[in-house]
Amino acid sequence: MIRELHNKLINKEITSVDLTQQYFDVIEKKDKDIFAYLTLTKELALEQAKKVDAKIARGEKIELLEGIPGAIKDNLCIAGVRTTASSKILDNYIAPYDATVIEKLKEVGAVFLGKTNLDEFAMGSSTENSAYGVTKNPHDLTRVSGGSSGGSAAAVATGEAVWALGTDTGGSIREPASFCGLVGLKPTYGRVSRYGAIAMASSLDQIGPLTKTVEDAAIVLSVIAGQDKMDATSAHSSGKDYTKYLTGEVQGLRIGIVKEYIDGLGEKEKKAILEVIKTYKKLGAEVVEIELPYSKYSLATYYIIQPCEVSSNLARYDGIKYGLSINDEKESGLAENGMPKKLLETYLDSRHYGFGKELQRRIMLGTYALSSGYYDAYYLKAQKVRTLIKKDFEKAFEKVDLILAPTAPTPAFKIGEKTEDPLQMYLADMFSITANITGVPAISVPGPEVEVDGKKLPFGFQLMGKWFDEENVLRAAHAYEINK
Repeated sequence: MIRELHNKLINKEITSVDLTQQYFDVIEKKDKDIFAYLTLTKELALEQAKKVDAKIARGEKIELLEGIPGAIKDNLCIAGVRTTASSKILDNYIAPYDATVIEKLKEVGAVFLGKTNLDEFAMGSSTENSAYGVTKNPHDLTRVSGGSSGGSAAAVATGEAVWALGTDTGGSIREPASFCGLVGLKPTYGRVSRYGAIAMASSLDQIGPLTKTVEDAAIVLSVIAGQDKMDATSAHSSGKDYTKYLTGEVQGLRIGIVKEYIDGLGEKEKKAILEVIKTYKKLGAEVVEIELPYSKYSLATYYIIQPCEVSSNLARYDGIKYGLSINDEKESGLAENGMPKKLLETYLDSRHYGFGKELQRRIMLGTYALSSGYYDAYYLKAQKVRTLIKKDFEKAFEKVDLILAPTAPTPAFKIGEKTEDPLQMYLADMFSITANITGVPAISVPGPEVEVDGKKLPFGFQLMGKWFDEENVLRAAHAYEINK
């Protein structure tokens, strides 16, 4: 898709301005039903497109992604553009700087159509937790687009963007990719700088692309990967062209499967995953059954570590420094804890009105788990289990090159189906969170569709690779894509 449009640009079959305008026309026509975008950056996009057209007119070489319109999840900062993280507490926040990934995309002349909807502060699996409304699934408007990068996924799936950026803390790129029939890549933790992404859970967050093809994901990754002095966790990894590894060959590649993952699926979902395994065997890959004994504790581990980091990261939103401030006139004097009443009320009211229910739930869980007397019992123990889960993966990768698993237990569920039961919503992450806990790269690829209520819906599978081995992850995903 990106390469095809790139060729049209350099052959002067189309201009970047015309291409960009075409996407805005689609957004105007379709987004009222989908609600993928929170903010459109039409002026910025057309200005970026004009610069690309001027380069082409001068006969200058352009990059693959140059002049190609994309969408940016609204928890990634673009200087001078409203950045809300889908939260009322940041309703009027204008980012004063660019995220590192945005800087890198600007350097290669990519075009930004706008900022996309998400679960508030990226907390959720359905984009139903957005303060501004639900993003619907383009394949069935009664179903969720997935979360938290639901807006980015829906924009690409609807044809409202060629590519999009999302963030993935527990499956937030891969799950919406699965639900919307896209490719979603979560790079290795440290492969892409997190600077300029509004932090949710810092040891788990990672930025990555949502695209229609594996090659497009490789193109975007090639641009955004690399070490950054603004992110101490980022690694030396820039300057690599990941498209060179898309050979279509998986002969001799060892792919691990976990029997319990597949046995726990519904019959239709199980059949779909077994068909994927069959395809890889036909292509010459060796499928090996492996064990990940501690992965059964992943969900519990994740939902202690993540709320703890949420509690810490979101403490900065106090109604004083920036963002929403509920600062009504209160009676003077001191509260029982000695704090000035007006200041205390500002803290309490700003966070009460600025944060949605899911944020409040996770902040309370995290604060409790970090509190005196409970830190050792919860957070410390969860970190120890995290180490055991990582050791499981290290042992597994001594035997195999990749691990294949479902991306999510089911295709997209109905809007409102799980909102009253947070535990059921959390279970939607059961297959995706291990990649974040361990930090390995993982990609979701569309597998065979699954019939639900008489309608065929997208259903993805994921491939997890060794740390910093995006090359094999992309290679195997691409091989399936072109041979399925």
